[in-house]
Amino acid sequence: MIEDNCSLTTEFILTGFTDHPELRTLLFLVLLTIYLITMVGNLGLVALIFTEQRRLHTPMYIFLGNLALMDSCCSCAITPKMLQNFYSKDRIISLYDCMAQFYFLCLAETADSFLLAAMAYDCFVAICNPLQYHTMMSKKHCIQMVAGVYIAGNMTSMIHVGFLFRLTFHRSHQINHFFCDVLPLYRLSCVDPFINELMIFIFGGLIQIFTVVTVLISYVFIPLTVFTMKSNKGRGKALSTCASHFLSVSIFCGSLLFMYIQPNPVKEEDKDIPIAIFYTLVIPLLNPCIYSLRNKEVINVMKKIMKMS
Repeated sequence: MIEDNCSLTTEFILTGFTDHPELRTLLFLVLLTIYLITMVGNLGLVALIFTEQRRLHTPMYIFLGNLALMDSCCSCAITPKMLQNFYSKDRIISLYDCMAQFYFLCLAETADSFLLAAMAYDCFVAICNPLQYHTMMSKKHCIQMVAGVYIAGNMTSMIHVGFLFRLTFHRSHQINHFFCDVLPLYRLSCVDPFINELMIFIFGGLIQIFTVVTVLISYVFIPLTVFTMKSNKGRGKALSTCASHFLSVSIFCGSLLFMYIQPNPVKEEDKDIPIAIFYTLVIPLLNPCIYSLRNKEVINVMKKIMKMS
């Protein structure tokens, strides 16, 4: 790599989705609608769980509230800048804003992975060991698990962002993406990003393996217990809860594994934007729907609040 073509870049240019003026307004309105629904859905779910602690006080709802909070964090980190760039002439983002954007995205995705694993474990204990549930999933244990999720998320984010500062970039500094993701940054790097890729592969792989293994082990034992239940009502409720959670885990982990945990992900530039749209925009939009519309307790609380208003 020629040294003259490299610089200590202080800003980047985000190319966004498209340069076609005829599509700009339509895309802007669609993405703005997705953003507003995502924020209302997730923050509404957080507020509902916080205010209705008597009825929504179980560990599952504690984890669900934090999952909704992290989905809101993911949307806030990316979407406002993305929407601004539709009508911005320069589409510039500073180096520190770029790092902050990736930091909060990494925090949200890491926390989501561990929260989904915690929710799978909670389902396992509730269905397979109901007599020991209040001991194994006490309020103290839940708080410790949530604290561990945020500590792990922050540590992972700091490590990846720290390694990004070892890179220098081409003078063109044009990122072919709608936000500052690591893979497009690696392609701009004048320094070999092998160490960065290795860290992504190791940390991302370990986190996803932990999540997937926890979920799979839980869902090996849960069906065996569910189908021995005599009550059709209890069986239906357990299967409904587990189906919602398993769907969310499959979509989330599948998209991340396809994006990052594969050989030579830096070379797969054509896959960046389609998959990134899925795990940064679609999944935060779907999670409140998956968990709220299929959950009778949440629906009943919402009906109660609507009647009171």
